[in-house]
This record gives sequence, structure tokens and C-alpha cells, in this order.
Amino acid sequence: MNTIKWGIIGCGNVTEKKSGPAFKKVAGSDLIAVMRRDAEKAADYAARHGVAKWYNNANALLDDEGLNAIYIATPPSSHLEYALQALKKGFNVYVEKPVTRNSAEARAMANAVKESGQKLTVAHYRRALPMFLKIKELIDIKKVGEIRTVQIRMWQARKPKLVADVETNWRVLPELSGGGYFHDLAPHQLDLMLYYFGEPEKYHGFSLNQAGSTPADDHVCGQILFKNKVVVNGSWCFNVAESETTDTCEIIGTEGKITFPFFGNYITWKTETEEETITITHPEHIQQPFITKIVAYFKGEGPNPCTIEEAVTLMEIIDAFTIK
Repeated sequence: MNTIKWGIIGCGNVTEKKSGPAFKKVAGSDLIAVMRRDAEKAADYAARHGVAKWYNNANALLDDEGLNAIYIATPPSSHLEYALQALKKGFNVYVEKPVTRNSAEARAMANAVKESGQKLTVAHYRRALPMFLKIKELIDIKKVGEIRTVQIRMWQARKPKLVADVETNWRVLPELSGGGYFHDLAPHQLDLMLYYFGEPEKYHGFSLNQAGSTPADDHVCGQILFKNKVVVNGSWCFNVAESETTDTCEIIGTEGKITFPFFGNYITWKTETEEETITITHPEHIQQPFITKIVAYFKGEGPNPCTIEEAVTLMEIIDAFTIK
């Protein structure tokens, strides 16, 4: 397979800059076709991004013989359906996060991957960003000693500034997203915990709808105990005052701590003998380093940067925190 020839199902906001242009910029990759149910918007996207073909029907795109890989960037409610169709037709697949609405759907996707013999990667792209690789390096070289606990605080106002404006706010409709803003933002955070600390031993939590301003729960708390004895405590609240918003992760060890935001670009580490802060600029297309790894994987030239099995574990944690 000399070139990965992509088709996108769901060319909405997330694909405008974060991912879409990268498919043409990565070596050995090209974006051939896009699909959106609104034909006018699909045609406009194709024209603006230099894409040869557009469709307003997913089945028509999946019948395009010029493609060999599919990127699914719709709301989570349709991820499983489109992934099953794409795998059945022999495509390799890249699925946006959260991979599905819940762990049962994720397991169904994992089973379909095994049965199909095709390749599938989940869009936990922070694994490939220089900032988060630097944090992994600091953990691995024991810059702050043995890691003991991690404290995650994601507190935002009722309309988080971290969430892009959309025409319809499907993120707070559980039937479409699986939950609320937690389901949209926390997968990035929790996946990095899995990437940094390995296999979890147990996890539990709870969620509730405090404000009642949307159908989704807006306050989530959870704990994870990893098999290496690292303990993660997380607090997500989406109804605080603007003055109290925060996006903070503290990784605390026996000799100091590492502090950073999941949606920012700085890292601070502090020990008894030093304190340093560095700023790392993210790439223009934030998914491009990850897509580079996916292209290599699909071509048989590298490992899978995030497997469906890892995503199943993540969705099991999310379910444990939110399903009553």
C-alpha cells in the first residue's frame, strides 16, 4: 500500500484545522473524498480544502473504489455503525474520540476489528504531541521520583471555552454523545493516564446533574488505582463561576511534582533543588503527528498508536464514573 487514500465521514468543525488538512500534508497520505449530509456544506468543504470528491451519503463514499482508509468524525452515536460498515467493506479505519458512547459499543467495535482483519486506530492524538511526550519522559526518568498520586481538576462554566461553537450542541445530548462535556473532554485526559501509567486495577466514581441546564450530567468525580500503585483522582464540573475555571493536572512524586494543563501548552516541574517551566508550541494541525503514525501503521511500517482495546478500557472507566 503505497499511499493511504482517505475518505472522511463527517467533515465538520473538528476536521477544518485539527485533522482534515493533515491528511494531505503527511507523506504517503492523501485526502480523496469527504462526506456530509448537507450537500452544500460538503461541496464547500471539498472546494476549500482541495478535495476532489464529495458526497452527502456515507454509503456512496464507502462505495468509492479510490479509497482505502476511512476517518469517522461524526458525533459518537454513529461511530459504531460507520466503523462496522467500513470494516466490512475492507477499509482501515480512524475513529474520533470518544470512540463510542459506552463500553458495550466499544467492545462491539473491537470484536468487528478482530473479525474483519482490518486495522483501526482511535483518535487519542495527544499521545503524539511533543508536550505530552515530554511529560512521559519526565515520568520515565523519575524527574520527580516515584509517582504516588495524580490530581485532575477540570472545572468550567456551563458553556466551556474549551468546546468549539457548533450549530447544534450535540455534546450535551446523551443519546448523541454518550453523556455531556465530560464525555467530550475527559477521554483526552483519561487516555493520557492510561498511556503514562499502564493497566488500571480498579476504578469507580459518580456523576450528577447539578444545574439541570442540559439533559446531561455536569459534575463527575472518579478514582483510578493502577497496577503500579499510582492513584488518580479526577474532578470535572461544568457549572462553576467563570472566575473559578481551571484545567490542571498535578503528577505528584516522592521528590516533587509536574503540573500542566491538558488543553494548554506549558509544563512546570518542581523538586527540592529546582523549578522549571517550559512552553511547547503545538503543531498547526494538532492531529498531524498522530496521523503520521497512523499512516505508518496502515502501511505496515509502525505500531498502532492507539488500539481499540485501549479505548475499550477507557470507555469502561468512563462508564464506571457516569453510569448510575
